[in-house]
Amino acid sequence: MEREARFKIAYMQDAIDFLTLLPQKARVKVVYNIGKSMFVLDNSLFKKLGNTDIWEFRTLYDGMAYRLFAFWDTDAETLVVATHGITKKTQKTPLVMIKK
Repeated sequence: MEREARFKIAYMQDAIDFLTLLPQKARVKVVYNIGKSMFVLDNSLFKKLGNTDIWEFRTLYDGMAYRLFAFWDTDAETLVVATHGITKKTQKTPLVMIKK
């Protein structure tokens, strides 16, 4: 029995650029986690940021935290749009990146 994806994902150019610049093994892990989050509810992979409409795909690989920011399309309930990403070394997401 095949499971149906909870959502589809669209990538804006900044998100594509971010993924392209990642080291190959990190990129593979990020893309794998995005795919997994489409089928599984797991806050360690896809999490809403506080009281905002912003979500983040989360990946930890080789001691680095990779975040790809996204939002739900209001016209299509099953579409998530990835906007841009960051690499970070701390748990706290920089406010300037959330506002971006």
